[in-house]
Amino acid sequence: MPNVDLYNIEGTPVGEIYLDDGVFGIEINKAVLYQVVKMQLANKRQGTQSALTRAEVRGGGRKPWRQKGTGRARHGSIRSPIWIKGGVAFAPKPRDYSYTLPKKIRRLAMKSALSSKVANKEIIVLDSINLPEAKTKEMVKVLKNLNVGRKALIVLPGKDEVVQRAARNIPGVKLAYTNTLNVLDILNYGTFIVTQDAVRQIEEVYA
Repeated sequence: MPNVDLYNIEGTPVGEIYLDDGVFGIEINKAVLYQVVKMQLANKRQGTQSALTRAEVRGGGRKPWRQKGTGRARHGSIRSPIWIKGGVAFAPKPRDYSYTLPKKIRRLAMKSALSSKVANKEIIVLDSINLPEAKTKEMVKVLKNLNVGRKALIVLPGKDEVVQRAARNIPGVKLAYTNTLNVLDILNYGTFIVTQDAVRQIEEVYA
């Protein structure tokens, strides 16, 4: 069972917290991580790209010159894809790129992502985050106390308006809740900052 230090917002160790092996200590499955990240990126695509085919471009109804005898290549329309201002061959059209993976694969990817943070020592567990006021400087002070780099994901057990307002204007810092946590965010942010209550909620869901 992996155990990590427990810190307060001053950056001082106040004890240890034991993490569930089945959630934070499994063997990392890179293939599953790739599949889930690919799915999440595909689901983010708007799919609004569009171009005109030769049938949709205005004009080109008349044959530009006769078939034979001119010495030039034969053409039937000035809106052919090989002409300037012609249509696009196999033009992209609006479509839905989203798809889903089986629940077991998504759960395994989440546990692999969490385990990677423990294995790489990129997890910081706090006893709680109680800020005196909803000011950006207060959250900056906490991050400085914890020696956090440029990118950090802060995970809370539930909505906290004070922490949310304090963290929202810091570049490279994102706030998430246990019910909105996803694999892409965990892997995308270098430091994974989580409260002990959020850890217990995560273990309750994925153990």
